[in-house]
Amino acid sequence: MPDKLQESTREFTGKVVIVTGAARGIGRAIAEDLLARGARLILVDRNALGVSEAVETLRHAYGSMVDFVVADLADPREIKELALAIRTLDVSVDVLINNAAIELDLPLSEVTAMVFDHVIAVNLRAPLLVSQALIPFFPETGGAIVNISSIHASHAFENSIPYACSKAGLVALTRNLALELASRNIRVNAVCPGYIDTPMWDEWLRSSSDPQALAEQTAALHPLRRRGKPADVAAAVAYLAGPQAAWVTGTHLVVDGGLTIRAHP
Repeated sequence: MPDKLQESTREFTGKVVIVTGAARGIGRAIAEDLLARGARLILVDRNALGVSEAVETLRHAYGSMVDFVVADLADPREIKELALAIRTLDVSVDVLINNAAIELDLPLSEVTAMVFDHVIAVNLRAPLLVSQALIPFFPETGGAIVNISSIHASHAFENSIPYACSKAGLVALTRNLALELASRNIRVNAVCPGYIDTPMWDEWLRSSSDPQALAEQTAALHPLRRRGKPADVAAAVAYLAGPQAAWVTGTHLVVDGGLTIRAHP
């Protein structure tokens, strides 16, 4: 992540951006990248300690352009409270990044109705309800929403049914929101990352019987010969949320190092 971008790339100066799931990993990288590009950030996460630590670090590096709201987006009541908190901050919202998500690695036999509903609630219902709740805060000139989906939206992997269904639904939601919100000049797009080195990935790697072999195997799956970094996703988000994508809406951008172009990823 660049410590300081050139002045010509500070395209988010004066823009208010909300990032959900921002305490760590991809959300944290997106927040840092957009701050470096001049944005004022409002971070949202259910992890109060994690998001407050993230804000403290980012404020130290970039000044006071960061606020945060603690909210569990699986609960529709807390999404309403999030909207009230944004109203209290007395800001308009130019960009919304729906990044908060959970991933459960379960075989079909262990997928219960409760598990499935919870994954859908966080990964699919929450982006819908958060978008719906925050649209009134967008200015008449419009703005952008970027949803963080996954290559699971289009490709099948073992033990991933709830997650895959939620991410495929998120791509469909992206298209439909783009159509619904076009008259408001709000563009809606999605990013579909592949294997990304995040704390969640590290935890999964450590739980395997041979972490080194798994790390090498997953890197080799990619034509570009490495797994992605959170900064790779953040750069794609900045493009879709920014002025260079002013005529781009209702689509999804795959960021996976070429993983899904293989016949058998």
